Amino acid sequence: MITYPVIVVTLVLLYLMNSIKILREYERGVIFRLGRVLEKPKGPGLIFVFPPIDRMVRVPLRIVTMDIPSQDVITKDNVSVKVNAVVYFRVLEPQKAVLEVQDYLFATSQLAQTTLRSVLGEVELDGLLSEREKLNAQLQDILDKHTDPWGIKVTLVEMKHVDLPENMVRAIAKQAEAERERRAKIIHAEGEFQAAANLRKAANVISGNPQALQLRFLGTLSEIATEKNSTIVFPLPLDFLKAFSQKNEEKE
Repeated sequence: MITYPVIVVTLVLLYLMNSIKILREYERGVIFRLGRVLEKPKGPGLIFVFPPIDRMVRVPLRIVTMDIPSQDVITKDNVSVKVNAVVYFRVLEPQKAVLEVQDYLFATSQLAQTTLRSVLGEVELDGLLSEREKLNAQLQDILDKHTDPWGIKVTLVEMKHVDLPENMVRAIAKQAEAERERRAKIIHAEGEFQAAANLRKAANVISGNPQALQLRFLGTLSEIATEKNSTIVFPLPLDFLKAFSQKNEEKE
């Protein structure tokens, strides 16, 4: 027959077992005792929580990866784009994360969305596409300042995708093609300029030596003869004949 003391001891043991809580290494427990928070969070390891006097709120200290859904952003030059991002943050002070804000995860998500729209709305489309690192650092700095009173440290903000309207994609493609053509024309013009300068130098050298001019003339004829198997009629320079006549006179 079960006696009253046995029942009491059994209930006490069950209560004590139910009061045992185990916190992992990356968790802390904020304890409210009769509505007042204790001075320091508990954990990690084995702790005792005595309900209904105590109530514990578990707070993880690991870095949280939060995906920010696509936001409709109108840039400074009135271009509508959709931008999504990812935020990395962690809780440094569990008590502040519980006491200063109702739901720090939801609050951080909403703050990140509004900050993303406001910051990107102050830049032009070209800056949005070419200065991502600068904008990421600016977003991280703003979010970190606003979440610091909550005991949260924002470590990194990264924009993931920038979805452009189809007409803007075509316009950017045309702009890139025009830029490539401009560079090609500049390179071609620089090549022509250098070639003209070298030809001028070569002409100055050849003009001072008639034999070199004749050899160049014969070389050109040889190239023409090898490329096309046809009869070629060309005028014979007088200087060329004079060179042979001078050689005959020297022999005589």
